[in-house]
Amino acid sequence: MIVRTLQDCINSDRHVRSDNWESTRMLLKNDNMGFSFHITRIFAGTETPIHYQNHLESVYCISGSGEVETCDDGKIHRIEPGTIYILDKHDKHLLRADEGEDIVFACVFNPALNGKEVHDENGVYPLEAETVE
Repeated sequence: MIVRTLQDCINSDRHVRSDNWESTRMLLKNDNMGFSFHITRIFAGTETPIHYQNHLESVYCISGSGEVETCDDGKIHRIEPGTIYILDKHDKHLLRADEGEDIVFACVFNPALNGKEVHDENGVYPLEAETVE
């Protein structure tokens, strides 16, 4: 059995921060579960281009609000607590957090992340990255 607290993960190498977001990777590839689980905070008033070409992701909104826009068709979906969006087709998208409050998400990735992934210039996570223990 694996037991971790969010705070312990925040205070470790499992916590990764970028300009628009921070992600606490609570479950990773080396945990051998076949997926990874993250608590991710998108900073208020930001727009983040994302295109997970190597991963599928499910994203559940815990708090905050914003919108996600699919780049292929320009469709905009409102996000608020209780909303899940599922990137089942490696959808290229823009994630926007409303002004005034960060969005907090619970995210699941398949295949699992190694731990140190950050978006490249195209919004892509590499298939392999530095492993976090």
